[in-house]
Amino acid sequence: MGILVTAGTGATPGPPMTGDAFRALYEELRDLSPREHGDRRGALGHLTPARVVAAAAEVRSGHTVSLAAPIETVAGADDPDPARHRMIAPAAGESDDEGLHFARDRFAMNVHGDADSHLDALCHVLFDGRLYNGVPASTVTPQGARALSVETVRDGIVGRGVLLDVPRLRGVPWLEPGDHVSAGDLAAAEAAQGVRVRPGDLLFVRVGHRRRRQERGAWDAGRARAGLHPTAVRFLAERRVCVLGSDGNNDTAPSAVAGIGFPVHVLAIHAMGIHLMDYLQFEDLTRACSRAGRWSFLCVVAPLRLTSATGSPVNPIAVL
Repeated sequence: MGILVTAGTGATPGPPMTGDAFRALYEELRDLSPREHGDRRGALGHLTPARVVAAAAEVRSGHTVSLAAPIETVAGADDPDPARHRMIAPAAGESDDEGLHFARDRFAMNVHGDADSHLDALCHVLFDGRLYNGVPASTVTPQGARALSVETVRDGIVGRGVLLDVPRLRGVPWLEPGDHVSAGDLAAAEAAQGVRVRPGDLLFVRVGHRRRRQERGAWDAGRARAGLHPTAVRFLAERRVCVLGSDGNNDTAPSAVAGIGFPVHVLAIHAMGIHLMDYLQFEDLTRACSRAGRWSFLCVVAPLRLTSATGSPVNPIAVL
């Protein structure tokens, strides 16, 4: 059963931003993210072959952990349009027949919902009539995206992952809906966990969204959720991360920016070319990292090969 959440209860709200301040931040971050004309990979350019090779050294025990949540097939307060799964074979009574038969099924899902783990392609955010790096928004058509689709990462994303656990830093099980993670929180979590985010890293920020959902029940996450304050995106630019993932939506709701509902999405994807992963789950990873006494790991992300899609369901794997 869903529960009603009042944003801001027990939360630490971040400072509000005017539209002008947001646009100034957008231009600042865009200028800090140099790209060549025609670039279509964005911040993945920071993930060089040498950094992929170095990331393999993160493997110590060979223990693997999924960073994805189970796909929801039942409607909930945060998921009114859940994935649809139906069996198309065997037919009634066929399973008892002699000979060979196959079980077959079919899935359909809203990739960018508020419950299922997914990756956002660089064509996901349209802002001022453009996509990332000036690509016309008109390239996204009813037939799909002709540029910057999830096909850009068809070969996967493999690199060093770092988990920063903000609730652990604050001594709470989760951040309350409406709470903001600041750049100071990210730096303090690094220091407390004895890890440092490096160029080319995949950065994962835990806000405790999944744990709260498990213990309190689902709520309308579109209206109230914890996430990064827009100014925290400077941390990503300074460290030159290539991917950002969260167990929430990465963006806080309500938004800190007047008139911009998803400022972190605009800044990360549109201004900086950072692929985002939303609604992951980190509870298993948090326990594994705590046991191992380290918060970095090899991470393997393999989206589906959807040639014109704006995103993909995803099951990132951490290898410790």
